[in-house]
Amino acid sequence: MVAQLNQLPQVLMGPLVRRAEQNKICIQIVTCEAVDISASLLAHQSRCEVETFQLGAACFLHFLMICSEKALPTAQLLEYQVLINGAAYKSDYLRYGEELSFAIPAKLNQILHGSCRNPHHHAKDSLHTADQWQELQRELGELGADLCIFSGDQIYADDVAGAMLLAIHQLIARLGLFKETKLPMHLPADQQAQLYHRHLYLPKTPWQERSKFSPGYWFRKDEPHFSSVKAFNHLIFFEEFVACYLLNFSHLAWQLVNFDALHYDGGNDKVRRIFESELDALKGFVETLPSAERLCANVPVLMMFDDHDVTDDWNLTAKWEQAIANHKVSRRIISNGIISYWLFQGIGNDAFEYSGALTSGFNSSLIDNEWHFSAFDKLVRRFTHWHYCLDTFPKVVVLDTRTHRWRNEQDFNEPSGLLDWEMLMELQDTLIDHSAVLMVSPAPVFGVKAIETIQAVFNTCGEPLMVDVENWMAHEGAAKKLIEIFKRPDTPKETIILSGDVHYSFCFSVQARFGRHDNRIWQLTASGIKNEFPKPLINILDKMDTILYAKYSPLNLFTKRWQLSVSKHPSSLKKHGYLVSDSAISLVTLENGLLEKYELLHGTGIHSHFEL
Repeated sequence: MVAQLNQLPQVLMGPLVRRAEQNKICIQIVTCEAVDISASLLAHQSRCEVETFQLGAACFLHFLMICSEKALPTAQLLEYQVLINGAAYKSDYLRYGEELSFAIPAKLNQILHGSCRNPHHHAKDSLHTADQWQELQRELGELGADLCIFSGDQIYADDVAGAMLLAIHQLIARLGLFKETKLPMHLPADQQAQLYHRHLYLPKTPWQERSKFSPGYWFRKDEPHFSSVKAFNHLIFFEEFVACYLLNFSHLAWQLVNFDALHYDGGNDKVRRIFESELDALKGFVETLPSAERLCANVPVLMMFDDHDVTDDWNLTAKWEQAIANHKVSRRIISNGIISYWLFQGIGNDAFEYSGALTSGFNSSLIDNEWHFSAFDKLVRRFTHWHYCLDTFPKVVVLDTRTHRWRNEQDFNEPSGLLDWEMLMELQDTLIDHSAVLMVSPAPVFGVKAIETIQAVFNTCGEPLMVDVENWMAHEGAAKKLIEIFKRPDTPKETIILSGDVHYSFCFSVQARFGRHDNRIWQLTASGIKNEFPKPLINILDKMDTILYAKYSPLNLFTKRWQLSVSKHPSSLKKHGYLVSDSAISLVTLENGLLEKYELLHGTGIHSHFEL
C-alpha cells in the first residue's frame, strides 16, 4: 500500500470539540497550510477567536474559540461549521446528520469514559463501538453522550511499534515538521538501525553511582532512566511526539504514509515477527480511525494525562525524578512529552484559561524554523495547573495525579503519593457542599487489594518500578488524608470516580463503616479503550482477591481503607469474578446525579454491564 495522497490535504486532523460551555466552545483542528479559519454556530449569534501554532512547514494547529455574549442553550444539539478561506469545510465521514453538531453539557445523563488506547495492540478499538452507539442515539433523536472523557494514555510514547516509528518519520518529512536543536545523543542515522534498539541509547545511571544497598550496584548493572520494559522504540524528539499525536487521531495522516516502505530489514527473525504483527494491528487501527474522529467531532472531549502520554513510571518515585532532573537528555525527552500533551490535549481541556499562560513562551521558542526549548522547559516545569473542573451537575473534577506528587522524603525509592498535601486540601475544598461529584482519577482510588498487596511485596524488595506501584494506598499520608476527605459530613452524598490505567475494568461501591454521613462512593474503572490485561493472569488475580479479601476476611483489617466497606459488583460478561479484561470504553448513565447504570461498550461490538 503506497501513500494514498500525493498532495497534502487541506485539513489533516479534526475538528475535535473540546471544552464546551454556554459562553465559549473550544474546537481543535490541524491544517496543512496557512489558512483564514474560523468556526460558527448555524442558529446562534457568535464570534470566533483563533489561536494558531505552526508546528511545521505544512502543519498548523488551530484552536477556534466560539464565543457568545448570550448564554447558549444546553442539552440540545447545536450545529456548527468550520470555515476555511471563507468556504464551509465539508467532510461526510465526520457527520451524523446534515451538519456537525454537539450539545453543551449541563445536567449529565450519559458519559463515555475510557483510557489506554494502544494503536498496535491486537484488540479492536472500542471507540468504533462508541461511535456506532452515538450514531444510533442521534438517529433516534437523542443526544447520546454528554461528554467523552479520556483519562490517560491517549498515546503510548514509551511503547511504540516499529512500523509506527517508521511512519512517524515519514510524516515528519511529508509535513516538514520543525525539529528541535540537536540533543547530545549518538543515535544511528539509519532508522532501520534504530528499530527496537533505541533503549540502548537512552540515558542510564552508571552502576558506580547507584546505592550500595541496591543489587544493581553489586551486579554492576547500569540503571535506565526510562524504565518501560517496552522502550525499544521510545519517542525522543519533539517532532516525533507531534507526528505520533497526528497518527493517533487522524486517518488522513496515515494516508500520507507509504505502507510499502514500512518494513524491517534486520536479520532477527523474532523481531521480524513482532514487527509484522504490530503492522497488522496498526492497519486494523487505521481502518476504524474515522469512527473515532467522528465521535470526537460531535461530542465534547475532555482529557487527562497518565504516565504513557509521557513515559512509563513518570514521577513514580522521588529517585526517578532525581535521575531525570540530573540529566539534560532525560529532562528534554520528558519535556517533549509534556509540551506535546499541552498542545494536543491540555489546551482544549480549559480553553486557554490557565494553559494559555504557556503560549508566548512556546511561540518564542521557534527560531529560524527550529525549536529552542531551554527557556520554555523551565516554564513548563513550573506550570502547576493541569487539573481542571467543569461546572455541570454533577460537577466534573479532573485530577492531575502526575505532577503534584507527595514525595517520600525519608526514602527516595519509595512510591510517591499521587497528590501532595496542598492538592488534597484543594480537592477537599472542591468537593465540599456538593450533593454529587464526578471525579476523574487516572489511577483507581479503590483498587484490587490482592494486586496492591503484590505491588507492596515488590516495593518492599526495592523494585517499585517493576510492577508500577502507583495506587492511592501505597503512600501512608495521601491514603489517610483521602479517606478523611471521603468521611467528612459535608462531602457529596454521591461521588462517582472514573479511572483507567490498569487495562481491566471493574465496579466497586464504597461506604464508611462508621459515622453518620450517609454517602456513597462509586469506583468505576474502564481500561483500556484499545488494550487488555493478560486474561489468564487476570482470572487468577480475580480468584485470589475473592478468596483472600472476602467481605468478612480478617485481612481487610490490615489495609489502609479498613474504615470503608467496599462491595464488588459482578459483570454480566462473567459467570464468576468481577474483573473484566477486554478492550472497551464505558458508558455511565446517571439519574439526577446518581449512578443508574454502568456499561462497557466492547471493541468487538458487544455491550455488557455491571450489576449495581
